[in-house]
Amino acid sequence: MKAFLYHHYGSADVLRLEEIDQPVPQANEVLIKSHATTVSSGDWRLRSLEVPAGFGLIIRLVAGLRRPRQPILGSELAGVVEAIGEDVTRFQVGDAVFAFSDLALGCHAAYRCLPEDGGVARKPSGLSFEEAAALSFGGTTALDFLRRARLKPGERLLIHGASGSVGSAAVQLACHLGAEVTGVCSSANLELVRSLGAHQVIDYNCDDFARNGQTYDVILDAVGTASFSRCQASLRPGGRLLLLVASLPALLLSGWQTLTTDKHVIAGPASVKPGDLEQLAELAEAGAFRPVVGRCYPFEQLPEAHRYVDSGHKRGNVVISLAT
Repeated sequence: MKAFLYHHYGSADVLRLEEIDQPVPQANEVLIKSHATTVSSGDWRLRSLEVPAGFGLIIRLVAGLRRPRQPILGSELAGVVEAIGEDVTRFQVGDAVFAFSDLALGCHAAYRCLPEDGGVARKPSGLSFEEAAALSFGGTTALDFLRRARLKPGERLLIHGASGSVGSAAVQLACHLGAEVTGVCSSANLELVRSLGAHQVIDYNCDDFARNGQTYDVILDAVGTASFSRCQASLRPGGRLLLLVASLPALLLSGWQTLTTDKHVIAGPASVKPGDLEQLAELAEAGAFRPVVGRCYPFEQLPEAHRYVDSGHKRGNVVISLAT
């Protein structure tokens, strides 16, 4: 089968299209023929090792000290079950599914085997394969941080970076939860964020949310530039700051800041809970969540998709189509 591999860290130029053996499902696994996958910010960070300050050595210890242990990137896909292991009961051959392999990666390939009880769910009927492939990374991250914030109906939430994969998911999920959402983005994305349900939008080129006198119950920073010192005055007493892209010093300080102020700082990697994919699928079926597909590339142009993600200004999700 065809797959994109990288054997060294670096720019998108390290990606190579290769022919490798097609995987065979084990007893508890399903073999999925991929129709679509994505290039996420996580793929960019693992490939380039451009990570928040203090995490350089840590990510090398996890991903591979000198070269990547897992040479196939990609954590999301949508496709059709092509074969099942002898113990599989939840899926049948021909089922349309979407999947999230998380740190196991391996989705930038024509086929992927995954355990039936780990990160695989039926594709919502109202979504294309390209949209379904983009459900998981942004959706599970936004779900986890909104859960950790204990967001309540009627609370005021500001999302810094509201037009990206996580931000666009967070806008929709927070609106579904009944929050009053303000989205911060560039002028080019104001209408997009408004269309997702945001009650207010702020163009960061014209207005600094941290200096406009508005206060919020929760601030979600999806881009890594809204530090506690910058946001403290914009948080109400008991307010929560969600740092999705925190440096190691910011992560270590978060507990102290929570203890010594009337604010709460929540940082650290997102955690996927059992049932998260099914919850996202249900929300998609109900029309409450639809992933934003900013760009779609054919599989052969996957390195070009990486270069676009490298720019740091992607809109929504970057999807790769494997349609033949």
